[in-house]
Amino acid sequence: MTDSRADFDADRPLPSWDDGSNRPPPWQDAGHSVFFESPWMRLTRHDATAPTGHKADYMVMRPQNMSVGVLPLHADGTVTLVGQQRFALMNWSWEMPEGGAPFNEDPLDGAKRELAEEAGLAAAQWRLAYKAEMSNSITDERAIAWLAWDFTQVPIAPDETEIIRVIRVPFGDLLREVARGSIRDMFTLATVLRAYHMAKEGELPADLSKAMLAGV
Repeated sequence: MTDSRADFDADRPLPSWDDGSNRPPPWQDAGHSVFFESPWMRLTRHDATAPTGHKADYMVMRPQNMSVGVLPLHADGTVTLVGQQRFALMNWSWEMPEGGAPFNEDPLDGAKRELAEEAGLAAAQWRLAYKAEMSNSITDERAIAWLAWDFTQVPIAPDETEIIRVIRVPFGDLLREVARGSIRDMFTLATVLRAYHMAKEGELPADLSKAMLAGV
């Protein structure tokens, strides 16, 4: 496969109110150095010029994978979540199954792998939810989220650093916890809200939408 970043960037539509004109000039990059590199990320330092003409010493964190995630939706209106300890904020987090897909891999294959490894599920039905730029002032991280349903059980296979708890909760309860602030993983937050929108707008099978919205 070609680099998934190229496909991600190529199909970005313009908003209905923006015809692409009347914009300031883009940032200019006169060159960069690699400040730090690992198998997971690269930190680059740039000799940049802002749209205003102001010179800037700009650093960008560049993940070495496409971020992928999937919200598993069950026919009874419940959702599978996974819980795990997260190092960066030193906290416990309930999330949808998510992870990284190498840039030379189909991102959907990466999402299928994460669903199997973290939740022990394989899905017959997949629906693209959205594509997102996760924090575009400091990183070029790209993310793709799906909704999935119609499952079979497969063995869970977390990696050597993970102890994962798996739970099923009613979609309405999850939506309320998002509003209450107990779910803070941004990838999961956005996907839950997009799933609600898709269910309300008829973008999902009618029976599945009805089950999801029954407790909302």
